[in-house]
Amino acid sequence: MFPPNIPPFVSFITRRLRQNGHRAYLVGGAVRDACRNAPVTDWDVATSASSGDITSLFSGIPHFSLKHDTVTLVDAGCHYEITPFRNGARRIEEDLARRDFTVNAMACDPDTGGLIDPYGGLSDLKKKRIRAVGDPVARFTEDPLRLLRAVRLATLLRFRVEPETLRVLARLAPLVSDAATERIREELVRILTAEKPSPGFYLMARSGLLRHTIPELLEGWRRRQNAHHRYTIFRHIMETVDRTAPDRILRLTALFHDIAKPRVRKKIDGTWRFYGHEEAGARLASEIMERLAFDRRTIRKVTHLIAHHMIGYHAAWGDAAVRRLIRRVGAKEIKALIAFRRADILAHGRGGREGLRLLQELEERVARQMNAPIVTRMRDLAVDGRKVMAVMGIPPGPRVGAILAELMEAVTESPDLNTPEHLVRLLERKKNRKSS
Repeated sequence: MFPPNIPPFVSFITRRLRQNGHRAYLVGGAVRDACRNAPVTDWDVATSASSGDITSLFSGIPHFSLKHDTVTLVDAGCHYEITPFRNGARRIEEDLARRDFTVNAMACDPDTGGLIDPYGGLSDLKKKRIRAVGDPVARFTEDPLRLLRAVRLATLLRFRVEPETLRVLARLAPLVSDAATERIREELVRILTAEKPSPGFYLMARSGLLRHTIPELLEGWRRRQNAHHRYTIFRHIMETVDRTAPDRILRLTALFHDIAKPRVRKKIDGTWRFYGHEEAGARLASEIMERLAFDRRTIRKVTHLIAHHMIGYHAAWGDAAVRRLIRRVGAKEIKALIAFRRADILAHGRGGREGLRLLQELEERVARQMNAPIVTRMRDLAVDGRKVMAVMGIPPGPRVGAILAELMEAVTESPDLNTPEHLVRLLERKKNRKSS
């Protein structure tokens, strides 16, 4: 029997469909997760009704359609997808035959609670394996995105891909390029934000999928680093990703932070060096993310963190140096940078104790500075460009910005100077020196 904790709104959906002469079943991830005794977050219904019938039956309920034929109802902020049987199927078994993997090709009869499992999905759940429904060649060619979805499911569920399915996946890996870029991006992000993403990326590397999605990562495969690193470039990236919190921006930063190391790698006096890899990495990450159709805001956030991830802190820094770091990185971004850098140091695999101690010290110093009134943006100065022009007697132009930058440096060195009186006096002294 299917677990009885079906939300009332889902029962209402299936009941209304059936009362109007249509067949309706619970399908997809809800059935899979319930069979695993895992929390169910997405409730999907498959029905013999057409999309027009669905829209008509639920016309009084907020709804929208983003996918072909699928109608999504909205209730109390939650979304519930209702989809007609696939490819004109008349029975639920025919619908399930066209689904991607056996663990997703199960259905529940909401009236009896009975499980409909014609392709052995429950058995595969128990064996912790991802297996294509029927012929894997047919399933992957129907929708090449399923190649990545197999990896995503295996990563999220911590399953393995069944050998025949994996063999076909590797053979058909080039087909993934036929999927829409936006769909590829979202599958990659879902893999990346899994609890432990690295098995998914190793699977993509071994199967050939990585070569057709993010081939730049493979440049670090088996590339040794130096005495500060135990692992190759590729493995270090994977270790960093696994140690970073499952936040989209932080995980993307971790994935791309050392992406350019193979390209700047040079042996100097017998040691591999990677000078400028952070700036080169930010540029390369931007190219990759643009290719994958990420939005500009995400690209800016990720590349900004990458460009600044080699903090270079040491205990001799004065408070002004800490304030300059906050100003350079940004008050909102500094905590994220420190959190990422901690994962990066831990992923070195050796000699990280001193680096972690210094990072902890920096974190504490940053917190103290953030609790004080410091200026991190030019608009927070106690005077603006108009005041600068009035006091200095100069017209609008680049010189105004240059003078504001000088004032920023002055208040970074001495935050108490950020008052109109102090800054006007600084401007007047500057003007007097200029005229003398």
